[in-house]
This record gives sequence, structure tokens and C-alpha cells, in this order.
Amino acid sequence: MTAEWSGRLWLGRDYGLIVGELGRTAPHAHYAHQLMVSKGSPFTVSLDGQITTAHRLFIPSRQTHAILDAQGEVTVLYAEPAVFDIAPLLDTDLYLDALHQLPRRSLEDSRLERALAALDQQLIGKVSAQALAQAAHLSLSQLERLFAHQLGLPVRRLVLWRRLRIALQLALAGGTLTDAAHGAGFADSAHCSRTMKQLFGVTAAASLRQLDVELLT
Repeated sequence: MTAEWSGRLWLGRDYGLIVGELGRTAPHAHYAHQLMVSKGSPFTVSLDGQITTAHRLFIPSRQTHAILDAQGEVTVLYAEPAVFDIAPLLDTDLYLDALHQLPRRSLEDSRLERALAALDQQLIGKVSAQALAQAAHLSLSQLERLFAHQLGLPVRRLVLWRRLRIALQLALAGGTLTDAAHGAGFADSAHCSRTMKQLFGVTAAASLRQLDVELLT
């Protein structure tokens, strides 16, 4: 088993779906919930240091894991925790039509919606938490509590997650890692690579270059 991934990737606004052969990864933890399914040989994953071999496995948001072995085709879903409840994910079939029909959760607080809209507008430049708080008519401490309680992570971590999604999209579409990093608001490609290793367990987008990518609207 190598570090290279191959197959197809469908990348939507609130989920990503990979069908193909997986590469091994270093231990990592990302914001998305992850569901892995194999109809052939079982795969082996380390979950917080414990080795698990399975045909179907759910990895919740921010749980440290590493792909150790996977033979043949595996389907992997990455789903945004702010949008999807866990129960429907556990019961769904991993097909595009089924994923389109999954219920989406609306944000309960309009202030959070305003803050996220402001964040998206600032992603390619310097993101100011204070500016996000002002856009949401909140104090900085109130904003941080709102992110922690409703999204499950602080502002800075969400900025990195959203920037990395953009960088992956640009890199997998054929751009250089440097161009992808700058296009996503990273200071340089080294910062982007470190973030990718931390969140996905691979060192650079080159590990995923064998994936055929389709961007979903």
C-alpha cells in the first residue's frame, strides 16, 4: 500500500465523496465526519491508537485516525458536522443521489450566519476574528463561545479548514500547490502543506493527484 490515492472525488459545498483505492496516511484529525465503506476486502484504521479492521466504519469529527491498510475499492464520505446530523449519515447509502437527499441542518443563530458569511469574504486575505464579531454584532468572547458551542471548534481552526478545502479544490483541479495555497489565503505552500498533513495525514496535494475530481454545485 502506497501513499497515493486514486479513483474519483466528488466535492460539494458540504461534503466530499471518494470512490477508489486509498493511500495510507499519518495520524490526523479533521473537522468533517468520515464514513468508510468497503464491499470487498476490509480496511484497517488506527483510531486514537487502537487498531480496527472493518468493512464499514464511522469516524466522528476531530477524532485522530490513520489509514493503515486498504485493498481494492473503498468509498469514503466526508460530511460537515455543522450541516449533517450523525444518525442519518450512519444509515445512508454512499451514492450521490442518496447524499443529495440527506437532510441538512440550518444554523440556529442568525448571528453565526453573519459571522460565517463575513469569514468566507475574508478567506483569501487576513481573517480578523474581531471583524467577524463586529459583522455578527457580538463581542469577541461571545463569537468564540458561539463557534465552540454550535460548530465545535474555534474561529482560527475553522478558517484553516475552509482554506484547506479551497486549496485542495484548486490543487486537484490542476493548479500548483503554490498557486493553490495563495488562492486559498495561505501565506505560502509550506503553511498549506503543514495544514494538509495535520488535517488529512498526507504531505501534499500530490498524494491525491490520481483522483478524478468533479465539483458539485
